[in-house]
Amino acid sequence: MDQDYERRLLRQINHQNVPEGQLSKSGYASCSPVTVKSGDRFIPTRAGSNWSINFHHANENCCSPNQNQRSKDASTDTGKDAVAYAALLRNELLGAGIETVHDPHTDDRRHTILTQDTHSLFRYTIHTKRVPFDNDISPYSLSPLSNKSHKLLRSPRKPARKISKIPFKVLDAPELQDDFYLNLVDWSAGNLLSVGLGACVYLWSACTSQVTRLCDLSVDGDSVTSVCWNERGSLVAVGTHKGFVQIWDAAGGRKLTSLEGHSARVGALAWNGEQLSSGSRDRVILQRDVRTPPPVERRLQGHRQEVCGLKWSPDHQHLASGGNDNKLLVWNSSSLLPVQQYSDHLAAVKAIAWSPHQHGLLASGGGTADRCLRFWNTLTGQALQSTDTGSQVCNLAWSKHANELVSTHGYSQNQILVWKYPSLTQVTKLTGHSYRVLYLAVSPDGEAIVTGAGDETLRFWNVFSKTRCTKESKSVLNLFTRIR
Repeated sequence: MDQDYERRLLRQINHQNVPEGQLSKSGYASCSPVTVKSGDRFIPTRAGSNWSINFHHANENCCSPNQNQRSKDASTDTGKDAVAYAALLRNELLGAGIETVHDPHTDDRRHTILTQDTHSLFRYTIHTKRVPFDNDISPYSLSPLSNKSHKLLRSPRKPARKISKIPFKVLDAPELQDDFYLNLVDWSAGNLLSVGLGACVYLWSACTSQVTRLCDLSVDGDSVTSVCWNERGSLVAVGTHKGFVQIWDAAGGRKLTSLEGHSARVGALAWNGEQLSSGSRDRVILQRDVRTPPPVERRLQGHRQEVCGLKWSPDHQHLASGGNDNKLLVWNSSSLLPVQQYSDHLAAVKAIAWSPHQHGLLASGGGTADRCLRFWNTLTGQALQSTDTGSQVCNLAWSKHANELVSTHGYSQNQILVWKYPSLTQVTKLTGHSYRVLYLAVSPDGEAIVTGAGDETLRFWNVFSKTRCTKESKSVLNLFTRIR
């Protein structure tokens, strides 16, 4: 066969098999991959010596929530199985002696690394015969696995905690203001929810679902700007737009006193025993003892703009305040000047929360221009960690039982996030509010939260576990878990 005939034959074959427009200049088929499309699937076709496969990825949002949840649960279980399988191999091949497997999704997973003893790798060792009476395995067992591996397989695995993404209760809250600088929702130790709606304060019983109107400020031409229960849940403080702070007896439904001193609205309140701290748009924090007829007053001046966040530490020794000047200040119980000042936030600091698990740990969140969660060691004055949440941080609250916290957000996602600390991994994301989630309170049992927004609804969520963290209960440094 001559070369000209062979060349013509190859050209004819290529013209029959190759679509139009895919011939090279020499007339031969190009070696680039060729695919034939059939419906929504791409079928690979061999061209030359190469293969090409185009995958059509379905949009994740097209899947149902149940399908997404099942895929997440499956990936979680796969990760746990992979860790268990790796530990089993280390036991049998390296003699590591692993008996328990840690959950790879716990808050301290960064520090949980299987750093087992591998000194026997590639070394000669003499394996002595195991004494059956010293092990849990029957001497007649035919299993090739070691005693440690059997313990590993029998070790209980902590089930993954599932958080419902649907609120278990939704209440209408007409006239709930969409104002970032106000604090209009609080939950008492007596399981009463206080809500400021317009000029009135209403009490809602979580036990009976009964609603009671506590006060109406419209007769004085005033409105409610903040509410706060004392620790025992018997008194509720009400801040007003005109700068007054009223103390009400919730059980009797009567006003005990009305405190003056502020020249503008009172947007933040915080109790410390029998002392009440109030922050105002006049940039002043007043601390007063409500037991004395003319209250003894301490004036704390450190903010240059409105004070919108106030929280006392669990040991009652330090007060944290946040302001519209982007500052986070820490005060002690005796000084008139802040003992610490943090200026890392780039927007107003309203969200403040002290950790009940670690002494001196303070969390704060910034507004729209900042969007960050930041953590501070107030014992040393050092900044610890920070993370960008992607939206305005409106409120923060720690779990009473586990090392977790919840944050509520505004622009632009209006979501509720639950975080593990210190890994700062998101446990879950809750949505449902159509406006900024400006208000947050935790139930007295520490299991549920209530959120309020400018969409005039209150939503109740089960986000925290009642069981106390095992690490906290086993710690020898926790003096409150032992009698002596």
